[in-house]
Amino acid sequence: MESLEMGASTSQERAGVLTCAWRRLMSFPKSLMAVMLELGKKAMKLGQDDPRRVTHSVKVGCALSLVSLIYYYQPLYNSFGVSAMWAVMTVVVVFEFYVGATLSKGLNRGLATLLAGALGVGAHHLASLSGKTGEPIMLGFFVFLQATGSTFMRFFPRIKAKYDYGMLIFILTFALVSVSGFREDEILEFAHKRLSTVVIGGSTCLIVSVIVCPVWAGEDLHHLIALNMEKLANFLEGFGDEYLRESEDGDSNGDKSLFRGYKSVLGSKSTEESLANFASWEPRHGRFSFRHPWRQYLKIGASIRQCAYRIEALDGYLSTKFHAPPQVQTRLKELCAEMSMEAARALKQLSSSHKTMTVPSSATPHLEKSRTAMKALKSLLKTTSWKDTTDLLAVVHAATITSLLIDIIDCTDKVAESVNELASLSRFKTAAERAKKHAKCDEVVLTVSALEVTVSPENGTPPMRPDPAPVV
Repeated sequence: MESLEMGASTSQERAGVLTCAWRRLMSFPKSLMAVMLELGKKAMKLGQDDPRRVTHSVKVGCALSLVSLIYYYQPLYNSFGVSAMWAVMTVVVVFEFYVGATLSKGLNRGLATLLAGALGVGAHHLASLSGKTGEPIMLGFFVFLQATGSTFMRFFPRIKAKYDYGMLIFILTFALVSVSGFREDEILEFAHKRLSTVVIGGSTCLIVSVIVCPVWAGEDLHHLIALNMEKLANFLEGFGDEYLRESEDGDSNGDKSLFRGYKSVLGSKSTEESLANFASWEPRHGRFSFRHPWRQYLKIGASIRQCAYRIEALDGYLSTKFHAPPQVQTRLKELCAEMSMEAARALKQLSSSHKTMTVPSSATPHLEKSRTAMKALKSLLKTTSWKDTTDLLAVVHAATITSLLIDIIDCTDKVAESVNELASLSRFKTAAERAKKHAKCDEVVLTVSALEVTVSPENGTPPMRPDPAPVV
């Protein structure tokens, strides 16, 4: 009986496993379809967020297809042989989203290949003078010396930032040329083919990247700095309008999530440094010259982040009402609101001037008003007697908020100084000069000539051409 019961239970377990497996198998098409739909939605959203990503993908496909013709076209293949694959690999590795990044990698790869190939041929020639026994020893010594020195040089900050990829290709190419020369008889031909295919691949990347819908890192950096200033201004505007009004009315209908955009500013350092590095490689484009002071953008970004850190500390007080001793509460709120609003207006004016590349003179009045309010606040704090105050928490709360606002005003002044310095270095035009230039462009004088009148035989009058009429 026990054996029968055990056999029945085992068969039931097997049936349950088979049933579960069958259900999973039948639901697999639906699950696969759901996964594909989800991936399609994500891909569509990714393309809608930045359509340049779709364009970049098409550009990479076009460049790779063009370079592949070297392998498919027999006369070209006869010239390069299997080395044509180096051109394909160059496109895959070199082609980047930004023109500056593509140009940086292309020049690094081309110059490193040229220099390392020449040194590799020279090392092979010197090693061959030592005889068959000493040649591999000399080659090994040269490879060790070059790899050690080049790897150590990669630790220098400036080389690491701009030429790290070139140093890596230098190490690789030198080792390939010098070591393969020990077995290859035509080492010069090998080096020539590698250099030629790298140049073809890099040139294709540069031409497609610059001609077909170019994406400039300099423009993205310029807009990023202006956007970060706007995010700080939005928070300060919301703090002065929403938080202090809420402390009076007890209710606020504002959406505080709109004021949290400053959080993205806190982690923008690496993005700004990468964009500035790529922009330094880019040629003249649009409103930006070849030697545009991109490093000054990093200085502005650092000042903006210092302000964002103070704002992050101030953001912690949005969850509580504004507390201050009764004798100074009203005046403190007025001065804090004025400081916050004027700083917000100044940052918005700085952002607008930065976008249009004009001298930010319109921000000066707001900065002066914020400084005036800051001086009045400091004077109020010094002249107020705190001896009779029993609510110490209110004193600490008010002192903390006012101290943070004073620091924010100081940081705003530093941002304004950095933007003014950029305007001086880049020779931004004043608003009046730019308006005058636009006015001249709008004054277009056209000369309209009347059509000749066809004369009929009946009237016999000769055709007359009226004088040109100038129309403005």
